[in-house]
Amino acid sequence: MLIRCGYDIAFECNAETPLLLMLHVRPERQADLRTPQNFAVTPGVPFRHYHDGFGNFCTRLVALPGITRFTADFLIRDGGLPDPIPAGAPQTAVDDLPDALIVFLLGSRYCETDKLSDLAWSLFGNIPPGWERVRAIAQYAHDRITFSYPNARPDRSAVEGHNERIGVCRDYTHLAVTLCRCMNIPARYCTGYLGDIGVPPDPSPMDFSAWFEVYLGGMWYTWDARHNAPRIGRILMGRGRDAADVAISTAFGSAKLAKFEVLTEEIRDVA
Repeated sequence: MLIRCGYDIAFECNAETPLLLMLHVRPERQADLRTPQNFAVTPGVPFRHYHDGFGNFCTRLVALPGITRFTADFLIRDGGLPDPIPAGAPQTAVDDLPDALIVFLLGSRYCETDKLSDLAWSLFGNIPPGWERVRAIAQYAHDRITFSYPNARPDRSAVEGHNERIGVCRDYTHLAVTLCRCMNIPARYCTGYLGDIGVPPDPSPMDFSAWFEVYLGGMWYTWDARHNAPRIGRILMGRGRDAADVAISTAFGSAKLAKFEVLTEEIRDVA
């Protein structure tokens, strides 16, 4: 299938402000692009790209005083299959994990493993390790938190999401990631496009989405604690330890969000 993606995002700055952006698709998906991403900055200012330590495609620039607008519009091909269900996938013992994966067992800015470890073991310690344990964790996070855009905030941690029992996709993801790590299952935070493809339209405003990946049986698998069901058409933008690593924008100064529109829709494949 073909999916049209894009955005129209603007920030208002009072002075020249360095910005770090993560608005491009991950390198692994760039081969699926059927048109350029058509990234544009208005007014035109110099920008440069680099890959961070997690392999994400990042953009750096200095925004001028006033409104700076970022746009993109592109087509990307997707397999059209739902997220695979790794039924029976085993959990790898910590000592057998590749060294590069240990970071995804550790606590991070929004994933306080030290504060949720006792809870995790009390809830999931008797569940068979591997796929069944991850499924139970995702179900718990899905049931624990009630989705609410009006109650979204950018600094809510996994512990706070668990206690407040309300949030958005990032809060479901932080909680599930933290509980997985507490149970010695490597888990990483993901962000990207996720349209309402193959499901009834969501009445909530279109946005980027967050989900997570777990390492089972020598492979990474996608999981989504908010929807708690396989979905079609994820377009990955970033991976990291938590939302701090994959923020779509980081301002080194004051930058007020002035516009935020995201597009993700399936289109008829005429190729």
